[in-house]
Amino acid sequence: MPRSASRNTASTTPRNPANSRSSSGSSSPAPAENEESDFFAAGNESESSLGVPNIQDMRVDDDACLPPVHRLPNEILISIFARLSSSADLLRAMLTCKRWARNAVDLLWHRPSCSSWEKHKKICQTLSLSDPYFDYRHFVKRINLAALAPDVSDGTVMPLSECNRVERLTLTGCNKLTDTGLVALITNSHHLYSLDVSAQPPLSTVTSNDHITDASINALAENCPQLQGLNISGCHRISNESLIHLAKSCRYLRRLKLNDCGQVQDEAVFAFAENCPNILEIDLNQCRLVTNAPVTALFTQGTALRELRLANCELLDDEAFLALPSNRTFDHLRILDISNSMGITDRAIEKIIEVAPRLRNLVLQKCRNLTDAAVYAISKLGKNLHFLHLGHCSHITDDGVKRLVASCNRIRYIDLGCCTNLTDDSVSKLAILPKLKRIGLVKCANITDASVIALANANRRPRVRKDAQGNIIQDHFTTMSSLERVHLSYCTNLTQASIIRLLNSCPRLTHLSLTGVQAFLRGDLEQFSRPAPAEFTEHQRSVFCVFSGQGVVNLRRHLNNILAAEYHESREPSAPRNAPPTASVVSQILPPELAFADGDVDAAEMEDEEGDDTAPDGPAVAPPPASNPVIPVVQQAMPAHTGVDNAELEPFSFVYPPRYGPLSAMAAPAGPSSQTPNPGSSGTSTPSASQATIVPAGHAAILAQVHNQTAAGSSGNAAVTAAAATSNDPRPHVPLAHLDATATSEQIEQVVDQQNVALSSGT
Repeated sequence: MPRSASRNTASTTPRNPANSRSSSGSSSPAPAENEESDFFAAGNESESSLGVPNIQDMRVDDDACLPPVHRLPNEILISIFARLSSSADLLRAMLTCKRWARNAVDLLWHRPSCSSWEKHKKICQTLSLSDPYFDYRHFVKRINLAALAPDVSDGTVMPLSECNRVERLTLTGCNKLTDTGLVALITNSHHLYSLDVSAQPPLSTVTSNDHITDASINALAENCPQLQGLNISGCHRISNESLIHLAKSCRYLRRLKLNDCGQVQDEAVFAFAENCPNILEIDLNQCRLVTNAPVTALFTQGTALRELRLANCELLDDEAFLALPSNRTFDHLRILDISNSMGITDRAIEKIIEVAPRLRNLVLQKCRNLTDAAVYAISKLGKNLHFLHLGHCSHITDDGVKRLVASCNRIRYIDLGCCTNLTDDSVSKLAILPKLKRIGLVKCANITDASVIALANANRRPRVRKDAQGNIIQDHFTTMSSLERVHLSYCTNLTQASIIRLLNSCPRLTHLSLTGVQAFLRGDLEQFSRPAPAEFTEHQRSVFCVFSGQGVVNLRRHLNNILAAEYHESREPSAPRNAPPTASVVSQILPPELAFADGDVDAAEMEDEEGDDTAPDGPAVAPPPASNPVIPVVQQAMPAHTGVDNAELEPFSFVYPPRYGPLSAMAAPAGPSSQTPNPGSSGTSTPSASQATIVPAGHAAILAQVHNQTAAGSSGNAAVTAAAATSNDPRPHVPLAHLDATATSEQIEQVVDQQNVALSSGT
């Protein structure tokens, strides 16, 4: 048979797929029966159905030889570099290799730091390079020159005008900057969405920027259609016409601050209300020409208004809010400031609460026509209310405040300065607010030490604790006071004793104002007070007394040291050095009405309220009854877990005495248990000087009388006995002479109660 015929025969002969060993190629000849497998055949022209790798599968990829860090995708590298907090670290990453440099350069130049003139100079020099490795001008997204503000001029910003992708431009307080420099920055920044050219803050001598005019606002309207935030506070030469042009061109505007722009009129506000429906925040503070109608339009035509500040808009009255539709609520509104609006009455507040039930911050200071009716309406906000300023609302009484506290238990800041009708009754209710951090009671002349003691005990109440298994621990646990700022200036009835109590009970306190409080107008305390503002008169300087930050810590330590010195000077000559003060010294430290107040707890149980409720199991201690008196103690050592500096609390604190065990068990020595005998008492041992003890001062005072019977005399016993005979105490009278170092706590408390009865009866 010819070769061609055999070839054709082979190609047309059907194959049995079950026993075929051929490749998948349709043109491949069928192998002979006795032929070896083509597993290693090099002529296979297609992918084998048996999974044999081809040349492409067997090639060696260079990436497999690279370290893992070099095989990371660019997105992962950028995410890692973005977590570097220091620009110096980013620079080091850029210098590692070219690939890292390409992924880190954008982050490094995203917001170049212009915190000094030297840095500003380097940035400008780099941007002006003729042939840079990277085109840095495209990477700059944010420019902030506020740190150099006093000396920033047009020449300062001209080199930065090359940056054509700036999104945020902060020029706060750059009062020497004119339209020339600002227009140059704006013209190339088509992606700009935030601009701040506000004047210096009011505390500065310069409060306006008169170099920015309509030219800058018109350039902004023409070149920055995506603008979302604008702050031109204090720019007095910007007209209403340019603002209207801006409102029509920048319809995405969301935040607008026109603070102290007294030239702004209703037309400009109407333009923003009509053309910018997505406004979230608008500040019209001191825009004294604005009336009711545009304010109503901001509510009705906006869709997401969250903050509205209308302080010192003197032409506002109730009609601005009474015109709001009753069938619509503005749930987005969180902050409203209508301070110093004499035309606002209770009716307006009631309407505001009705249409904005989720208000969180409400500032109504110097709305002098408000009464308790307004406070009753505000109380309907309930848990939503966090911040309330009612300063100078002199018609408010205790009834309104008590209703407010009963309904709004999440208040963190409340200012009731110059509410002269308030008394201790309402302040005591305010003190129970669990989250209270700041309170203002300036010129509330009717409040006394009782209010301060209530504030000192604020937030110190039992709280449930659980162990690791979730079981409730049946011991007494109390949170610490959350107070941070307390304003008590011109509360003339306050004494030093209550302020000391406040200082020692509030370790988080960072601000305390006591201007005009006679007890603190002392030369030795001036060193801890802030300096008076420069604009104050001589008389104002003489009564200025405000402690902030470290000044509060130093004041606390100084007053406690004075009390410690008084104690050591007045203690008995034979008394051991670590003994607590006598009864007379205790009365000097705190009067009885201040010392015996409910709410104090053992210092060993004080923990940060931010901590975890889960605690390891420990020996259960029965909590003291709420009616038991608090007895001051001397504390030389504070448990480390309280988070309070020992030096700040030395030497006086206030704790409950334990309700079990003899008096000898109440001393908790911190050092070795060695004791030295007291030469003055046969066989009686006293703690050594190296031991730090915690002894109830009231008990120690009684024991001091036991050891000084000749000095204390029988007159004290007779007074206590007579008082006990007329009291209703069912317990048998325990003479003072029967108390010794083994007396039980119950016996000593009985004598303390009997002494109090004797004092109250005038014996």
